[in-house]
Amino acid sequence: MSNFLPSKLIAALKKDFQIDEEEFIRTHQQQEQITSIRVNPAKPIRKFEKNPPVPWCSTGYYLNERPTFTLDPLFQAGTYYVQEASSMFIDHIIRFLDLHKEATLTLDLCAAPGGKSTLLNSALHEDSLLVSNEIIKSRVNILADNLTKWGNYNTVVTNNDPMSFNRLPGFFDLMLVDAPCSGSGMFRKDAQSLSEWSEEAVNLCSQRQQRILSDSLSTLKEEGTLIYSTCSYSMEENEQIADWLAANHDMQSIPIAIDPTWQIEETRSPVHQCHGYRFYPHKVQGEGFYIACFRKKKSQGTFNKKKVKIDKSQLDKTILKDWVKMEKEFTTLSFKEDTLIIPSQHALNIVALQNVLYLKKVGTNLGRLAKKELIPHHELALSTAISDHVPRIELSLDNAQQYLRKAEMQLTTNIKGWALASYSQYALGWIKILPHRINNYYPKEWRIVNL
Repeated sequence: MSNFLPSKLIAALKKDFQIDEEEFIRTHQQQEQITSIRVNPAKPIRKFEKNPPVPWCSTGYYLNERPTFTLDPLFQAGTYYVQEASSMFIDHIIRFLDLHKEATLTLDLCAAPGGKSTLLNSALHEDSLLVSNEIIKSRVNILADNLTKWGNYNTVVTNNDPMSFNRLPGFFDLMLVDAPCSGSGMFRKDAQSLSEWSEEAVNLCSQRQQRILSDSLSTLKEEGTLIYSTCSYSMEENEQIADWLAANHDMQSIPIAIDPTWQIEETRSPVHQCHGYRFYPHKVQGEGFYIACFRKKKSQGTFNKKKVKIDKSQLDKTILKDWVKMEKEFTTLSFKEDTLIIPSQHALNIVALQNVLYLKKVGTNLGRLAKKELIPHHELALSTAISDHVPRIELSLDNAQQYLRKAEMQLTTNIKGWALASYSQYALGWIKILPHRINNYYPKEWRIVNL
């Protein structure tokens, strides 16, 4: 059997993990495309209930074929997210450690494009606050857009170097670092990752992973939880990083129970015997992945929130009664001409973040007030906080796709003014019905061009 995979990588996997070389290579040669999605519990749909479930994720499903997701209005409405199945194991960790039972302050440090952030946002307690950070400016917009589609307003998107989080010592209860890596776990589905792989790249990634962790770990509180993951097979980026965390940062390995039928490989790091979990595509229905979990034992000072000053002036919420579910506990913030809503219990935390970080997106943008009338923002249309009393116009599939193209629409309705364009009862965005025309307010930067 010819081997197109790097021989040094195969040799290391055989030596260190006794992989079945023949099956491993055959699986990669087949280049089977496995498609999996995760549904949004805040926007429940039954479309995938008959599909095979991802066994380690309560909201994950496998698809028999890969459709063109951008053409599906339900995808654009944020009812589900397309995500690689192996990385959905984070859902199992959250539930196994009972992290979903009480509110947490959570940081997803390397978050774009948003798959793990949307998973955390669904799996954690609804009163949690999720901060999703992306250092690369060109990637932060897609992260913000995906969290907008997901619809919850207990999220903040930041665009900062990991080192910036040192300004918030002991701030977070939970920290996920899905570290940039050499990408060998994606060989089967991404030919470019195969062409770019080298031992030098592995070593450079290992150094970068250590730097990212060193620069940011002080923001995790004492006894806080760290989840570390990569899509690499190389020990230098996985088990050796676990040993480095134990030796240099007093991180205690946390074992995670797994069902033997899942065929996930539990490993132990060479020096400190840290527990790790490897996903091999010849064993699991998913791509290559490594994940490990730790508890911070190092003594850690905490950020002094007493220094944070909150502007207690609040918008008269009666203005919003026709737009927002008033039973929600929210606080309003002003940003330029727009009004944002955030969870009231996290107002202090969000102002603390605002004082030391660059925030790309905060909560849900309701829109701009003009003469005590709201001009609604697209974020409000997709938000779970939107009032059930906002007028809706149900679109056919053809009309929904026309809407997503930002095309002109011909509709018959008695509604006047602002209304939600929806498909299968899920909002896609705003339209405004005027006497002789209908204005399509779908954001031009979101417009679907390949319909």
